[in-house]
Amino acid sequence: MDKAHSLGGPRNLAVVTVHVTEAAALAAAAWMGRGDEQAADGAAATAMCKALSQMELEGRVVIGEFGDGHLAAICPGDRVGAGGTLRVDVALTPLEGITACAKGTANALSVMAMTNEGGFLAVPDVYMEKIAVGPGLPEGIVDLDAEPEVNLRHLAEARGGQVGDLTVCILDRPRHEERIWRVREAGARVMLIADGDVSGILATLEPKSGVDMYMGIGGAAQGVLAAAALSGVGGQMQGRLLLRTNEDHAKARALDIADPNRKYTAEDMAHGDILFAATGVTRGTLLTGVQRTGRQAQTHSLVIRSSTKTLRYLNSRHQLDADGALISGV
Repeated sequence: MDKAHSLGGPRNLAVVTVHVTEAAALAAAAWMGRGDEQAADGAAATAMCKALSQMELEGRVVIGEFGDGHLAAICPGDRVGAGGTLRVDVALTPLEGITACAKGTANALSVMAMTNEGGFLAVPDVYMEKIAVGPGLPEGIVDLDAEPEVNLRHLAEARGGQVGDLTVCILDRPRHEERIWRVREAGARVMLIADGDVSGILATLEPKSGVDMYMGIGGAAQGVLAAAALSGVGGQMQGRLLLRTNEDHAKARALDIADPNRKYTAEDMAHGDILFAATGVTRGTLLTGVQRTGRQAQTHSLVIRSSTKTLRYLNSRHQLDADGALISGV
């Protein structure tokens, strides 16, 4: 890859990337706990769009919002950036967990990833079945087609422990009732989360989170975003689209998805020179939420660079204007 077009080459690009998620998180946090999902999401999208417009690059949104019900959406196909020689594909969600933000509960995030052109799998607005584990494990340790008990046994054996030592993160949804029961019957613990499966998958990257595995069904776009993080540091993931209606199948065909039953790995969904950033909006397993005191705010973010296989945490203090926005933008 031409170093001039390497995302990992200029170190300041990673910092600018996290500034984008910080701006969106700060805007969303102003609506935290106010019960207005659309206002929170719209504020985050507007702030993210403004921050993206200041980045010196030519970006094409591959994973974004789908427009329906959003006050200010950044949609697949949109062009972002101020222009320049660096051409990238972008995956983003200004506010992952809009219900969590509106209710003031856990795991709301602002997330963005970039990679070289063609590096993200374009997916329709459908569900995806997912399973994920963190880095440092033998290849193929988990399989979507294996029974939950088998995946748990393989992970425990690879870790040199027992199934009873493991914790599995699962979205608390009726569709997961049997899965939750089977994980518990196998002897593992279950950490249920109300929203934000990107946050749940990210938790597998950090031993201190206490999460060993993620499994369940969530948004396909969120699956690609999470895959960008896992692919960047050697985590493992499999995802498969769930096409339940004729409309879902039509959406997949429009994106030239020939095999709707294909199992995608993290690298299938996100590859190349990846930069990934996430900033907490509300408290979560890995990231604390935005904390505001008067005209100042603190944010907590993580940044992943695939070129160096590093995951860094960033605590930042920001000065805000009278409306609660960043004074200097990005």
